[in-house]
Amino acid sequence: MIVSIIIVLIVALIVIALWVSAVQQHKEKQEAERRKELTKQKAIIEETEEALMNSANIPLSENIIRVLQRRIYEALNTMVTNSPTSKALKSRLGEAKTHLSNAVLDNSSEALALPNNDKQLVGLIQGIKKLRSILRSEHNKGRIDSQVFVLEDKRLEKLQLRINIESQIKRGLSARSASMVGSARQYFEKAQATLSAVTYSDEYVTAKRLEVEGYLEAISVELRASNASALKKKTEAEQDDLDILFAPKKKW
Repeated sequence: MIVSIIIVLIVALIVIALWVSAVQQHKEKQEAERRKELTKQKAIIEETEEALMNSANIPLSENIIRVLQRRIYEALNTMVTNSPTSKALKSRLGEAKTHLSNAVLDNSSEALALPNNDKQLVGLIQGIKKLRSILRSEHNKGRIDSQVFVLEDKRLEKLQLRINIESQIKRGLSARSASMVGSARQYFEKAQATLSAVTYSDEYVTAKRLEVEGYLEAISVELRASNASALKKKTEAEQDDLDILFAPKKKW
């Protein structure tokens, strides 16, 4: 009888130990998933805040600013759900909600100033690409109306094209002024190829095509004139050599 009781107790202890272990593992798994989700949402917030800070360099419309603000709010809301006791997160969520109710400045019509530094220029292009990626992600989640998404994505696409073309033209003119005609032609040809690949046409694209074609034609004229001048000098030099060769010999 005692043996049976001992066996039952041992089995019960094993069962309890297994149950406690399973519960502990489940809690650890939940905690790991919670931390993973918090890390994910934190990365989303940091990425979105960086995109908002780019508004100082990239003209952003009210629609895009609202999308970014809403993205931050949703990420904070998810973090508060996963950490309901965090006062700091609740405070930030309240601030994000206030931002959504405040008026925003639409600066999409402002002119874009191109930086002189190549590193800053690359950062500007990367910033626009990141914005387009965020818009696409939010649209896939159903947070952006399709019409608004198409409108804003097309506007950013045109802005990206403008940066590309203006920088190539600027480099081409700089190379041309430094008498680096070959490099200048490469920059203008690259701009021309980019414009030719555009699937739409507007005033900007049409104007820049004509402008780039004008630069390339001017360079072609300069090269033809330079080649003609070089050929003339070479011919004159060869003629001088022949004159010397066949000139009457002087008698001493």
